[in-house]
Amino acid sequence: MASAITTLAADAPTLSAANTGFMLICSALVMLMTPGLAFFYGGMVRVKSSLNMLMMSFISLGIVTILWVLYGFSLAFGTDSGSLIGWNSDYVGLSGIGITELWDGYTIPVYVFAVFQLMFAVITPALISGALADRVKFSAWALFTALWVTVVYFPVAHWVWGAGGWLFELGVIDFAGGTAVHINAGAAALGVILVIGKRVGFKKDLMRPHSLPLVMLGAGLLWFGWFGFNAGSWLGNDDGVGAVMFVNTQVATAAAMLAWLGYEKLRHGSFTTLGAASGAVAGLVAITPSGGSCSPLGAIAIGAIAGVVCAMAVGLKYRFNFDDSLDVVGVHLVGGVLGSLLVGFFATGGVQSDAAGLFYGGGLEQLGKQAIGVFAVLAYSLVASALLAFLLDKTIGMRVTEDDEVSGIDQVEHAETAYDFSGAGGGASSRSTAAPVSVAAASKKVDA
Repeated sequence: MASAITTLAADAPTLSAANTGFMLICSALVMLMTPGLAFFYGGMVRVKSSLNMLMMSFISLGIVTILWVLYGFSLAFGTDSGSLIGWNSDYVGLSGIGITELWDGYTIPVYVFAVFQLMFAVITPALISGALADRVKFSAWALFTALWVTVVYFPVAHWVWGAGGWLFELGVIDFAGGTAVHINAGAAALGVILVIGKRVGFKKDLMRPHSLPLVMLGAGLLWFGWFGFNAGSWLGNDDGVGAVMFVNTQVATAAAMLAWLGYEKLRHGSFTTLGAASGAVAGLVAITPSGGSCSPLGAIAIGAIAGVVCAMAVGLKYRFNFDDSLDVVGVHLVGGVLGSLLVGFFATGGVQSDAAGLFYGGGLEQLGKQAIGVFAVLAYSLVASALLAFLLDKTIGMRVTEDDEVSGIDQVEHAETAYDFSGAGGGASSRSTAAPVSVAAASKKVDA
């Protein structure tokens, strides 16, 4: 008995400084994705809405952080209850956690795991905001964010990643958030916009991005931060799976960008910067659930499929008459569904687990599991988000007035504008206080 106890003690995980440091860096990279998303979305809207778009992402860093510490981490990753939700009183306020206490089965502290998962919780509601540009009260959006993460995100995160969560136990593969983050956010976006309606001038007025350089900057920051988002989700570097995910993230994103641009050239005759940025994000979304189970060649295929299909999907809003302002449904919902389902085809059975997809002799079993996960999260998020939006709209009101929307939501909601041109042209106000100078006098000064 004594020798058995000694063996168990020797096999127990111990804190790894390398893995802990790596995960702290990954957490910082994922945090950077939210400001990156703010720039990405902020450049895509008209100038009169750009600050509001930035703020709709930034406010998530405040609201979700506090709720995560108070009860969100406990609901998502506490002891399972009925395979639907978690709870652990030690996690409330993060008050009962020892500073060197390890996350179960891993070599990183609970605090590190908690802060890494916090950054996922922060960016998910921020993703929704892109569908609602130009027309939502900021106070209503802030309240919606708090309610949505409580009612939707925290339970879904437990289903997908929490020990005992029903999708986790079913064997649904979601390496870094295809269902919990992207399908969840995309379905929520669709649910909310069906409730609050379209922007003034939808399908009539040109609503072009006001700053494509900002869009490209945001896309670059997202791409950079996504390495932490994806590679970090293995929670360490001990067996090479995180390294495969890192490579697949780069490969799929490149393939998706090229595929989107190719489709765009054939369909519309031009290679656009907006297309390059959107294609890259589509690839990042699609590889998020699947990159830990496929090979780099599989990642190329997944990225290329996502690039073309998402490029086609962004036009669905015009066909079905729903106003998804910045294509959250077309990129995140469609890309998340594709990436999650393609696991059932491209999983090799030799990376994160032995589950193999159809193309690797695994039959349809894993595809069936993936489909259950996809449509369960999609349906729950769509319905719950629509109900939350409906309740808020009928109580405090979700939308600004039509006049405020037309005049510009930045000035109405934030009393600011993104760009101040009052001093352009040499400064009219300063010239008004100076004595007039004749052309002749000015010429004499030049001659002198």
